[in-house]
Amino acid sequence: MTSQTTIDATGPGDKAPAAPSGPRPGAGLRGHPWLTLITVAVGVMMVALDGTIVAIANPAIRDDLNASFADVQWVSNAYFLALAVTLITAGKLGDRFGHRQTFLIGVTGFAAASGAIGLSGSIAAVVVFRVFQGLFGALLMPAALGVLRATFPAEKLNMAIGVWGMVIGASTAGGPILGGVLVEHVNWQSVFFINVPVGVLALLLGMLILLDHRAENAPRSFDIPGIVLLSGAMFCLVWALIKAPTWGWGDGKTWLFIAGSVVLFAVFALWETRVAEPLIPLGLFRSVALSAGVVLMVLMAIAFMGGLFFVTFYLQNVHGMSPVKAGLHLLPLTGMMIVGSPLAGTAITRLGPRIPLAFGMAVTAVALYGMSTLEGDTGSGVMSLWFALLGLGLAPVMVGATEVIVGNAPMELSGVAGGLQQAAMQIGSSLGTAVLGAVMASKVDSDLPGNWADAGLPKLTPDQLDKASEAVQVGVAPVAKGMPEPVAAKITAVAHDTFISGMSLASLVAAGVAAVAVLVALLTKRGANAEAGAGVGHI
Repeated sequence: MTSQTTIDATGPGDKAPAAPSGPRPGAGLRGHPWLTLITVAVGVMMVALDGTIVAIANPAIRDDLNASFADVQWVSNAYFLALAVTLITAGKLGDRFGHRQTFLIGVTGFAAASGAIGLSGSIAAVVVFRVFQGLFGALLMPAALGVLRATFPAEKLNMAIGVWGMVIGASTAGGPILGGVLVEHVNWQSVFFINVPVGVLALLLGMLILLDHRAENAPRSFDIPGIVLLSGAMFCLVWALIKAPTWGWGDGKTWLFIAGSVVLFAVFALWETRVAEPLIPLGLFRSVALSAGVVLMVLMAIAFMGGLFFVTFYLQNVHGMSPVKAGLHLLPLTGMMIVGSPLAGTAITRLGPRIPLAFGMAVTAVALYGMSTLEGDTGSGVMSLWFALLGLGLAPVMVGATEVIVGNAPMELSGVAGGLQQAAMQIGSSLGTAVLGAVMASKVDSDLPGNWADAGLPKLTPDQLDKASEAVQVGVAPVAKGMPEPVAAKITAVAHDTFISGMSLASLVAAGVAAVAVLVALLTKRGANAEAGAGVGHI
């Protein structure tokens, strides 16, 4: 059986002809754009869901495996660290060997690592396999974008990315709901076992449907020093962000790792100008639109985490909701992302990305400002309004910023562009958690002593005050067992009021970040290379 490769023969200034949106004659299911979208969406859903679903399972993991709090933190940190550090390199692997193969390997490895976690009998084994989950997830995510970019013609690409963004947003926001149901009614292992059948489905669909795509001038070699330098720089940056809440932003170790990341990024940039086939050609960033898209993705992720991170504590610890009920209260956010993402894709196709992106970040800023007004007795209707508005604002940014980054990169670097997009989102999420967490901690540390004294409660020792502050930062009232009911009620009121003041300030800071992002959105434009997608390099 022979294979035929279609090469893009257009010149630098020409546009490749748009491929038809339906299957090619005689091709059957293989290469069908919409079936391709469904296939990659199933795989991407696993990775996006894992970002938030595991947080619900952490307490049960700690109790079942007799793990310390620090051990359990590594269940999340090991996954995130492996994912963030390797995304861009993984994207390059897809550009070199083909996004179909990379996607299939990522899906298989992710599902296998998930099953291994469910079978693990120690916290050490869980952490090790979480690292493997992150590594295989890094292979899967940029490859999914690369496949979409190469499969869909330009006029359909935004709609496809809209559905892709909808899956990521809905999975991220829906993680706590599904996690709560599984942990409450099955066990913590089921949170990981659920990835196995999903992964098998994605693998089978991928083998049947996905078509390999390679650009004529795809990379043929690897920039090993560049990979080492970039991985080291990303590790130092992400490690500093992960450890900053524990070490403190004023600690020398935090700034040592940040300084190390700056030095390594600078050396990486210098090296990339001297190597024949660089990991990331720095000429990519001559595109103002692409650079703006990367910055916008970071700012959007900061705002997203500002809207999601503290709200889960607010619903569970201030309003006393179960994880499942708290997740259900976030359905307006999830629902608006599900509805808004495909609509945003259509709007971006017709208007270009600039107006929808600026509108989305403006709506996000308004929603975060509204969330800063939440009180301890705020009703579900008001909460739902702000959550829905947040989902409406985030949807066009998730779609548009992705299209700007991927569409403004050459076809042969679509995997690297996908890695950039995902790395920007992961770094933004980490920044949002670290920076807004620091804002929350500072506000609680500042207000708690005065609020405690004003309530007429017994004075705390410095050690007691530190422990009380740590509890209040997540909305927990530091009530000791057997404490008289009137005193417990006063402590609870002080804890919740102080937490809400911290959440309000953090939400205002996130709203300010979203407002700055409106200006960045005005620098974006439609992908200059979007036309070079479908129809190029089908093998």
